[in-house]
Amino acid sequence: MSTATHRLHDEIAATLARWEEDEARVRARLAAPGIAQPEQLMQRTGLQMFEAIGAGDLPSVPIGATMDFWPIEFEFGRTVFQGRPSARFLNPMGTIHGGWIATLLDTCVGCAIHTTLPAGKGYTTAELKISYVRALTPKVPLVRAEGRIINAGRQVGFAEGRLVGPDGKLYAHATTTCVVLNPGG
Repeated sequence: MSTATHRLHDEIAATLARWEEDEARVRARLAAPGIAQPEQLMQRTGLQMFEAIGAGDLPSVPIGATMDFWPIEFEFGRTVFQGRPSARFLNPMGTIHGGWIATLLDTCVGCAIHTTLPAGKGYTTAELKISYVRALTPKVPLVRAEGRIINAGRQVGFAEGRLVGPDGKLYAHATTTCVVLNPGG
């Protein structure tokens, strides 16, 4: 094995180890999956809501537990979720089902928009476009979906996301258009 190849394997192993540590730290703080009460949410901005979920002050999101992906990072206009593409998400051809990938990307791009919303606002996905770049299999132990806003307005938000493995390979990317809602109005 060449020095460059050895170095690349070491970098991938270090990234995977860091991602595993990040997930363990996050999962240790998360509350059980559930649905927060409206009064717990209405006074929080989108970012404050995600910070409360990350701190275990609000229930974790049921879809994450069901689909084996977890919130890793939140900041204004940016989110990172991490998932395990295990055999239980395989399609008949032996690759990870596109629906699992779509759910993970929809989550990261929608939540990126949600982090920009003021208290009392919500959102819903109006459009989601995904491009699948390469097949994903359980041989890839973890993937990360990073969502970033393109533009967040009062009525509509736009975001983009990328799904990558620990080796930096791109598996899929997405764009979304979300409609901002006023649940109480």
